[in-house]
Amino acid sequence: MRDYKWRLQENVISDADLELLVHFIRTTKRFTQFTKVREFEEAFAAWQGCKYCIMVNSGSSANLVAVAVAKEMHGWSSGDEVLVPAVTWPTTVTPVMQLGLKPVFVDVNLRDLSFDYDALENAVTRQTKAVFAPHLLGFPADVARLKAVCASHGLILLEDCCESQGAVVEGAKVGNHGLAGTFSFYWGHHMTTVEGGMICTNDDEVRDLALLKRSHGLARELPQDAHAALRRRYSDVVFDFLFLTDGFNVRNTEFNAVLGLAQLARLDDFIRIRNRNYTRFLEICTPFEDELILLRGLGMSAFVLPFVFRDVARKTAFEAILRRAGIESRPLISGNLLRQPVFSTFGESCDFPNAEYLHLHAFYIGNNQFVEAERLAALQELMGAFFARPTGVAR
Repeated sequence: MRDYKWRLQENVISDADLELLVHFIRTTKRFTQFTKVREFEEAFAAWQGCKYCIMVNSGSSANLVAVAVAKEMHGWSSGDEVLVPAVTWPTTVTPVMQLGLKPVFVDVNLRDLSFDYDALENAVTRQTKAVFAPHLLGFPADVARLKAVCASHGLILLEDCCESQGAVVEGAKVGNHGLAGTFSFYWGHHMTTVEGGMICTNDDEVRDLALLKRSHGLARELPQDAHAALRRRYSDVVFDFLFLTDGFNVRNTEFNAVLGLAQLARLDDFIRIRNRNYTRFLEICTPFEDELILLRGLGMSAFVLPFVFRDVARKTAFEAILRRAGIESRPLISGNLLRQPVFSTFGESCDFPNAEYLHLHAFYIGNNQFVEAERLAALQELMGAFFARPTGVAR
């Protein structure tokens, strides 16, 4: 593997984090989900500004549980439709498929990378039950538009916030605007538990069903004040092995929660640095706006530094220059998902022009709390030299 000087992500687990883990291992005998997981859930709920948080083992599992909960709560049938964007991480979509629902892809826009909102409205049918809206690359989607579409058609709104933790829209953090919001604490995200995720909600029924589905459907996972009534109602079954619904095993561990608590305490600083870097990135890119589409947004929680070129050849040439300079890059999320074999039966890629544009014209480089002024200055120098050359002139 190439030794990049500027990676997509760097070692976000500090020596102090490791010392906390060592101390925890030496002072406890319980490592499966227990009190530290609950402590992290409560701390995250306070930070997020919601009533309930349920920790799971990944952001992908958070999406799976959120869709499963919504399906059961609202009595959706196999084949009912969920609207999803043509550009997102695949696990915004795959839980819809895995739960017997039908993903209906909608094109995206080139302002906040969420849905083409007019196309979203036009995609609603009698079978449509929900909109699963990611907030991509730290840019909050237009929640007012999403809510309006959902309200006018009686749809459920779910938010995938895995790339936009801490972004704010309409005075509240993303994840607080629909039935539930999901988060990822993967190593490359705003904060990390190495692997981990969270479901956030203000709805009591969502909380209860998520607790059940996280752990096999077991009744004992519910809050204590629900246990006595369930014991009486199902007296013919041993309570500790009473299953109320179908479920998964997507629990996390005490180790991950210890890391989460340590990282959460520094998260606001991480976001401040990321946003400062993005502001500087926009300043560097603005002189070249005739060649670049710049993504700007209020309330953002910057995730990466995205390049969207107006000319494909220039995009390819500049990405090669960055890599030669030791700057790692990758496509914009997964590109146009309709090009991916797993989703190709749901539509033709050419029918999603903005997703196709991003697939061909865009990539990103890393942005995190380790990106400092010196690296951004080096990027500015590379960009100045590249854009000073006329189109079609090779290096």
